[in-house]
Amino acid sequence: MPRMSIQNAAHATPAVHLRTVTFAHPDALALNDRVQLEYAERYGDEGDITPLDATMFEAPRGLYVIAYDEHGTPLATGGWRSQDENEWGYADGDAELKRMYVTPEARGLGLARRILAALEEDAKAAGRHRMVLETGTKQPEAVALYLSCGYTPAAEKFGHYRFDDLSLCYVKPL
Repeated sequence: MPRMSIQNAAHATPAVHLRTVTFAHPDALALNDRVQLEYAERYGDEGDITPLDATMFEAPRGLYVIAYDEHGTPLATGGWRSQDENEWGYADGDAELKRMYVTPEARGLGLARRILAALEEDAKAAGRHRMVLETGTKQPEAVALYLSCGYTPAAEKFGHYRFDDLSLCYVKPL
């Protein structure tokens, strides 16, 4: 059971609802495959190889959501997972944003902003202090979204790609 009413978070698109799922849900896997293809196309590699497993997004240490339209079509996804101080550069109380993705046919509907707000609210309710994320220089739309939502460049990079020149890291207090 989620700690908040995901369905009531930021009603930007009334015909779309957010549903809490596991990262192993078939729709989550299908959307993950799509975002991986996009990463591979943009960066000319195999996609994001950050180690992830479904348990990382389970409450109370995380959350994974999918936005569905009125016909049950999955349109967008995102999740957060708990991080604490470790060798990857995270700090105690971090909530790491992962797998934010909106299908091309649903872009421009405000779904990423809606999912982001729901994830931030849930991470804060779970006692996390800061939302952190890693994106890349070839994702200008993502960078623009995060900057417009109050994220700032991290003083020190973190995560799997922290030593990669194409990696960008952002933080936002919760």
